[in-house]
Amino acid sequence: MATDSLERELKELIIESLMLQDMTPDDIDSHAPLLVDGLGLDSIDVLELAMAIHKRYGIKTKADDAQNREIFASVHNLARYVAEHQGKAGAPE
Repeated sequence: MATDSLERELKELIIESLMLQDMTPDDIDSHAPLLVDGLGLDSIDVLELAMAIHKRYGIKTKADDAQNREIFASVHNLARYVAEHQGKAGAPE
């Protein structure tokens, strides 16, 4: 899957899973931070998003993973992570 279409899909998933009714995928900058200053997600939002990603793509992140901050830093990073791990779902890391 092309990164651009995956980024758009993830933006739609963010809006849907976090119930951001007043936003569209075009409102979310792929390179803007998802946490705090950018989209303003908090740890509960990230948990909801992680569960939605697991449900849709079968990709699981570990709650204590030090990489989570990097993975959820932006839609672009998240898309790269999902693209790298699709097809490896369930495989030990």
